[in-house]
Amino acid sequence: MLGRRGLPRPRTEAELDEHRRRFVAMFERLRFERGVGFDLAHNMTVTPRNLGQVASVVRSCAGMRFGMLSFQPAAHVGNPRRWKEDFRAVTIDAVWAEIERGIGVRLPWAHLQMGDPRCNRSAYGVLAAGRWTPLLDDRDARDLRARDRFLRAFGGMDFERPPAALGAALVRVAARHPSVVPAAAGWAARFARRAGVRHLLTGRPRGLTFVVHAFMDAAVVKPAWEALERGETAAEPEIRAAQERLQACSYAMAHPEENRLVPACVQHSVLDPEENRVLRRVLPPRP
Repeated sequence: MLGRRGLPRPRTEAELDEHRRRFVAMFERLRFERGVGFDLAHNMTVTPRNLGQVASVVRSCAGMRFGMLSFQPAAHVGNPRRWKEDFRAVTIDAVWAEIERGIGVRLPWAHLQMGDPRCNRSAYGVLAAGRWTPLLDDRDARDLRARDRFLRAFGGMDFERPPAALGAALVRVAARHPSVVPAAAGWAARFARRAGVRHLLTGRPRGLTFVVHAFMDAAVVKPAWEALERGETAAEPEIRAAQERLQACSYAMAHPEENRLVPACVQHSVLDPEENRVLRRVLPPRP
């Protein structure tokens, strides 16, 4: 968050809260005056210096109209001169613990995991009357059975469509998989009890998702990727762990000229430096 015109050198994340509120207020005004909806995500890079402030950012931003709060532990990539403090890795566990401290409840994530848990974690829930409730209780077997039925029935269905088309699609799926209807009813009743019916009716409920994306340092990505390209499994534990994470990557970059997808860490740590050198040559800065 450095380099903002209104606050070029903030000392704490809390100093940026007014800027965050103004940002959200622009979209609220747009919806009020023009009827344009919005879905806002707040992203924050986490370093050793601001790790202890994550909880306060969660508490303040939860009161704004963000639909997602995303946090990224800083990876040691690019120009080392950008780092203004002693570098040490900020683990995904440490960031997740701070998010939980800020929202005040445990955030379940393993039951809806994508990619490697050392790289990505997400928690989906509803905020009502200041209280966050997960959509699924990962400790309730009934919720997990409902999850499995939902995924089998709906799979990769696109829910972002006009209401009439969505309603027709839901009816068709329910006709083919009738067991989803009582499963959905049971889940809805359990969720309402956990969140509190009064809170859901009067507490202005809205969806709020928490996400952490933990990228890897260039120092481990480069040798790990080069070994994978040669078809080798690294012997060094740290490099082998990086290979495992790259192979499980759920966040990839398209390279259509090579007809393949490349893990984001490879893009940032291995490919970007050379591509940036080419861009500086073909797109020189104007005098």
